[in-house]
Amino acid sequence: MRITVIFVLFLILLAGSCTSQKSSPDELREKTAQATSDFKRNAKALAEGVKEGWSRDRPLDLNEASKEQLLSLPGISSDEAARIIAERPYNNASDLVRRRVISEQQYDKIKDQVTAKN
Repeated sequence: MRITVIFVLFLILLAGSCTSQKSSPDELREKTAQATSDFKRNAKALAEGVKEGWSRDRPLDLNEASKEQLLSLPGISSDEAARIIAERPYNNASDLVRRRVISEQQYDKIKDQVTAKN
């Protein structure tokens, strides 16, 4: 990752030196800072995407999942996600139905995608 940042900065500096208009050192520093900021933001978004992709193959832990993760489950509304969080901890995923947090029909849609780890 560090090598990539250095390489991107090198390319930016190289591209900046290839223009016919001369930039002042302050302008060059500003452009470099902006490019570095953009790169960091994009790298963070990429890392989050990779992290999310890795976790999709595994069931979502009802005791640890964020509201956003719960909202990604089919048929789960914002209110239901909040109720799932409020009723923690769960001993097993079927506690959702037993405790009447969600209906059995809703649970049938998500039961293969959730787990409850203690």
